Amino acid sequence: MLTITEALYDQIVAHARADHPDEACGVVAGPEGSGRPERFIPMLNAARSPTFYEFDSVDLLKLYRELDDRDEEPVIIYHSHTATEAYPSRTDISYANEPGAHYVLVSTADTDSAGPFQFRSFRIVDGEVTEEDIKVVEAY
Repeated sequence: MLTITEALYDQIVAHARADHPDEACGVVAGPEGSGRPERFIPMLNAARSPTFYEFDSVDLLKLYRELDDRDEEPVIIYHSHTATEAYPSRTDISYANEPGAHYVLVSTADTDSAGPFQFRSFRIVDGEVTEEDIKVVEAY
């Protein structure tokens, strides 16, 4: 289960909406080994595409050095889908290389008539996708 604060949830959704019609992407870091998302890090979609996201390689290297210096790890890796449901694509699955991370997808398309967005979390390990429950809390 992913437990996330309301503030982080709102920041991820706001980033997805702000970058629409392009896909948004980013990371939420937390203390190494804690599994607790704490620090919101929006990233630039280097692909600038409505159907694909890509972290800029220089930004990504800088991010991992910063995480290492701060004894943090990526707890959530998120991105948005602008025209499809919030479910990992084949490309998303092939790029998922953090087995301990929660992969959050926000859809800014109204694909299910349930409202203007979907917010879902998945574990992706060795190409295997498992959806997980999300608990939104006021604070930890």
